[in-house]
Amino acid sequence: MSPELSQALSQVQRATYIGCISIILWGALAFFTRLTEGVIPAFQMMAMTFGIAFILMSLRWWYQGHLGLRHLRQPKLAWLLGVGGYFGYHFCYFVAMTKAPAVEVSLLAYLWPLLIVLFAALLPGEHFKLKYLIGALLALCGCGILIGKGGVDFQSEYLTGYLLALTCAFIWSSYSVASRLVSAVPTDAVGWFCAATALLALLCHLAWETTVWPSTGAQWMGILGLGLGPVGIAFFTWDYGVKHGNLPLLGILAYAAPLISVLLLIAAGEASLSWSLLLACTAIVSGSLVAGINWKNRSSFRFK
Repeated sequence: MSPELSQALSQVQRATYIGCISIILWGALAFFTRLTEGVIPAFQMMAMTFGIAFILMSLRWWYQGHLGLRHLRQPKLAWLLGVGGYFGYHFCYFVAMTKAPAVEVSLLAYLWPLLIVLFAALLPGEHFKLKYLIGALLALCGCGILIGKGGVDFQSEYLTGYLLALTCAFIWSSYSVASRLVSAVPTDAVGWFCAATALLALLCHLAWETTVWPSTGAQWMGILGLGLGPVGIAFFTWDYGVKHGNLPLLGILAYAAPLISVLLLIAAGEASLSWSLLLACTAIVSGSLVAGINWKNRSSFRFK
């Protein structure tokens, strides 16, 4: 292997590890959301958390000695993907939750990792690999067991909600895959995409919701945690990961996020172990192993 190829593979592996940070942080989403006690309206929460994400990136710019204005001027496609991905996904998800049961909405929306595996094969220089599809399907089964443990019952009267949930999956998978087409856009630009998303969410909040401010320290901690982690750093690291890392593998590993959520809730005493959890864990881990193992050298598990 030439030094140039070895260096390129090392960079892909590093970017994939960075992308995995997002999955771990998204696993904390349920824990921080639980702290807010569900009293904050959805679009208000979105405006606050994306606003915190923008402030977080602004601190990076301040540390670098500028205001981030150099990152405002980006291609139209980058703005469309960034704002469309962040705001579009959450908008459809929140509306879907009002039109259909939460379990079915969550399952349909969580088709996005599988779609990433399928769509990534359409990118220039990428090829379809059967092991990625098998791994994604195994992990999807585990996710289905985890989220739909109380049973799933699709009914035609909730069709609008189901379609919106599917739209969520298509939006986030399309954003993640198409970001490879604007890989030259620096991750710092995501700060401005978060600012635009926060502004749009604020407008939706003012139009449709009544403002409810957090009343306890735990609620403020939950909002701050969401803004810094699952909404802040997670979107920054995901941007870098999908642009430069192993995109199909990141999609499969993303199914670990709901598993991490449940494990954190168990650690916090908010949930308990069960056979369904163990079965889901087995399926998700197996899917990741199937996708991650280099079958020509089965002793190695490499993000490449």
